[in-house]
Amino acid sequence: MKVSLHIAKRYLISKSSNNAINIISKIAILGIILGAASLFIALSGFAGLKDFTLEFSSIVDPDLKAESAVGKSFFISDEDLDKLRQLESVEQVSKIIEERVIIATNDKNYLATIKGVDGHFKNVVAIDSVISEGRWLDDKSNEIVVGWNISNNLSLGALNFTKPLNLYVPKPGKGPITSIKSAFSTVKVVNVGVFDINENLNTSYVFTSIALAQNLLNYKPNQIAALEFKLANGVSQTQAKLDIQTILGDNIIIKNRAQLNDALYKMINSENLMVYLLLTMVSGLLIFNVMGAIIMMILEKQPSLKTLFNLGLPIKNIRNIFFLQGTIITVFGTIIGLLIGLIVVFIQIQFELVPITPTLPYPMSIQLKNFTIVFFTISILGIVASKIASNRVTKKLIAS
Repeated sequence: MKVSLHIAKRYLISKSSNNAINIISKIAILGIILGAASLFIALSGFAGLKDFTLEFSSIVDPDLKAESAVGKSFFISDEDLDKLRQLESVEQVSKIIEERVIIATNDKNYLATIKGVDGHFKNVVAIDSVISEGRWLDDKSNEIVVGWNISNNLSLGALNFTKPLNLYVPKPGKGPITSIKSAFSTVKVVNVGVFDINENLNTSYVFTSIALAQNLLNYKPNQIAALEFKLANGVSQTQAKLDIQTILGDNIIIKNRAQLNDALYKMINSENLMVYLLLTMVSGLLIFNVMGAIIMMILEKQPSLKTLFNLGLPIKNIRNIFFLQGTIITVFGTIIGLLIGLIVVFIQIQFELVPITPTLPYPMSIQLKNFTIVFFTISILGIVASKIASNRVTKKLIAS
């Protein structure tokens, strides 16, 4: 192996007498560099896009959320609530009610999701940071805070006490509907704020006090739709889920932030996988230039190989010369490509040269796992190509 490695280094450093082989070798190295750099930049772009997308969802998504496994609501006793708040792993707990409602003004109607929250909600998520107009609602009031798109569609301003606004929810029951009053529960509300998070939440959500939501839906005082948790710093999420599950029982499902955004995570990960496979295939095509360069080198060095064989160097060792040569080219080309990719990503993060919109730069994220993925992907492809090419060395070739 030492003899093969020494000769491989010599072949790698020395220039070929055939100019075409030198050009092919340079193209092979350039292909590896470009393949590694482009794959790293693409993965860093998707990582940045994922972080950017989930950043907005995390503003209103708790660390953990407990929901009923059956039905829309469940009952929580004051005793169990106190036990949850006394857990060392839990910093805050907020009671939540969610239901679809109709928002009605004089001339417009809009279907949205009402989210009734208690006074602890502001301590569970940073909702104050996304209020773009007006203010956050007061507890035990008939105030609401709507998304920007809802405000725009209904022409709602913050703190507009002159514009009548009603929330409607269908009453449970059977039989014919004789009037709107008998078919719907309704309550008059005032919009005091507008939040701006993302397109989905801005279009669908309305926040109000839990007391108003309970009254509108005819819920009992201890009947809720969910509990949202903020965990203490440094605690294990797995252990926290076990502690909460022990108190609430098996009829309650506890989800973390990733599970709450399951569809979004799957979409982003699927797109990331498709781009990875596509660029890996392109990189594979570029790396096959290594095969061509090694085969050309074998043909050029045929007289030297015959001499080595006659001196007693086994065919296996002669093959290892070109296998090691291709491996060295691949590994060094991958490292150079990763460095170039890192520089490009760093420049984008620092100087924001490529925008999505005139005011929004394309997000990028430097992650260690992307270095590992690119290094092993390109290296494995290059090693396989080198192995295939080195197997062209046979006794028949050397003897001819």
